[in-house]
Amino acid sequence: MVATAVTSAFFPVTSSPDSSDSKNKKLGSIKSKPSVSSGSLQVKANAQAPPKINGTVAVTTPVEGSKNDDGASSPPPRTFINQLPDWSMLLAAITTIFLAAEKQWMMLDWKPRRPDMVIDPFGIGKIVQDGLVFSQNFSIRSYEIGADQTASIETLMNHLQETAINHCRSAGLLGEGFGATPEMCKKNLIWVVTRMQVVVDRYPTWGDVVQVDTWVSASGKNGMRRDWLVSNSETGEILTRATSVWVMMNKLTRRLSKIPEEVRGEIEPFFMNSDPVLAEDSQKLVKLDDSTAEHVCKGLTPKWSDLDVNQHVNNVKYIGWILEYLLQSAPLPILESHELSAMTLEYRRECGRDSVLQSLTTVSDSNTENAVNVGEFNCQHLLRLEDGAEIVRGRTRWRPKHAESSANMDQITAERA
Repeated sequence: MVATAVTSAFFPVTSSPDSSDSKNKKLGSIKSKPSVSSGSLQVKANAQAPPKINGTVAVTTPVEGSKNDDGASSPPPRTFINQLPDWSMLLAAITTIFLAAEKQWMMLDWKPRRPDMVIDPFGIGKIVQDGLVFSQNFSIRSYEIGADQTASIETLMNHLQETAINHCRSAGLLGEGFGATPEMCKKNLIWVVTRMQVVVDRYPTWGDVVQVDTWVSASGKNGMRRDWLVSNSETGEILTRATSVWVMMNKLTRRLSKIPEEVRGEIEPFFMNSDPVLAEDSQKLVKLDDSTAEHVCKGLTPKWSDLDVNQHVNNVKYIGWILEYLLQSAPLPILESHELSAMTLEYRRECGRDSVLQSLTTVSDSNTENAVNVGEFNCQHLLRLEDGAEIVRGRTRWRPKHAESSANMDQITAERA
């Protein structure tokens, strides 16, 4: 279309006088104006309105066609003016093509203009390593950090969950459910996490861009393991490692289910034959009760914003509840000088919006009352319903902040001495 318009703009084709005369003779008394070929562009020369002089319209005819013996008008003579192309049409066509090409180029080959910009501006990530690993970048925002300008553990856990969902979507396995495949949707099945293990080597700070890589593997006969590796996108430094185990649950009966063969056929091509990114924490999680727990927070209730599309509390919200005592009641020097370094959680039951929970905590391995001499210490956690039914068992490990940097400084000082 554009090529035809451009060609006809430079080479307009008009009907010959003979053909016009023959048509006029056939039509009898009806006289037609000279026609222009349908493939050409009509040139509008001298198209301004006639001027008025003393209220009377003065008609001027700069170029008049000659009349033949029958009174029919012949085309005006070909001059330099009326043979010029319509440049506005040509310019519009070129501009449209250029803008369309520029848009497609920016979508397909986007590159950051500054080194500190997020590499993936659309937030959809990409599949790498033979289609088995999904990678996505995140920029640490100002509302995702705490008083020490580092990302919170909830922020890191949300990044892990987001990449898991986007992995399913990019692989074409996302059905109508929240991370469910098409066959899972047909059978009313959803994924639920049963175990999560996280080790934080260093927390990213405000403005850092982290790269989250994730992949899946088989876990027993009816489970799936998902691993994550979080690193600094510029330096490649490993920041966080995490592994988890997922099983299927029927969202109507709320009971665990085996993996159907149809679903297994969907997900097995994406399984990666690899060891877990973290060695399994073999230490048994302690069951707390009112007699063994040092601190009990009661009356915890989910808010509407705590629920996900599967109509139960999001697993990231549990972390805030099990840390309720340490974040609300622990001595301030402990919170200022220590940070969460590792966490192991076992999810035993789901929690709905009408549930009322209790968070039990006990601190071991150290005396947290003396903040000056506190080194690393462990905490045991239990999140339960009011009737005593367990929701989550957990263990967290805390370390002094900047412990790694202090060790490096001591090493440098010793070498200089």
